[in-house]
Amino acid sequence: MTSLKTSIKTITYLSDTGCLEIQGASLTGKALFMALRSQRPPAGLIHHSDRGSQYCAYDYRVIQEQSGLKTSMSRKGHCYDNAPMESFWGTLKNESLSHYRFNNRDEAISVIREYIEIFYNRQRRHSRLGNISPAAFREKYHQMAA
Repeated sequence: MTSLKTSIKTITYLSDTGCLEIQGASLTGKALFMALRSQRPPAGLIHHSDRGSQYCAYDYRVIQEQSGLKTSMSRKGHCYDNAPMESFWGTLKNESLSHYRFNNRDEAISVIREYIEIFYNRQRRHSRLGNISPAAFREKYHQMAA
């Protein structure tokens, strides 16, 4: 379960067991739709997730099917099946969220968005990608594929 502390000493969950206002099938579906629209992946791309209720929701599954995505889910009780995402959440917490005490949800969203979109995707080097950022890796991949 991924969580963060706010200044009023409450926990805001970023996983499917938490606040529906932050994450639920509707928001998750919108995020998937945005990713599909911006990245235009080929049919047959494997979409792997845990067994969160938002990923099992009918509307979410329809988006996957209509987009030609193949669904893959972790086995029940096997968090290591989803190790890349578990690693990402740990990295986000260790490199960013642990340094803040948020005053409100909007502040947390802003920090998370900046970390992911500016730092993690564009600047942070990943050893599994040959010590380049995900954005640089993606660009290199598309140049080689062209």
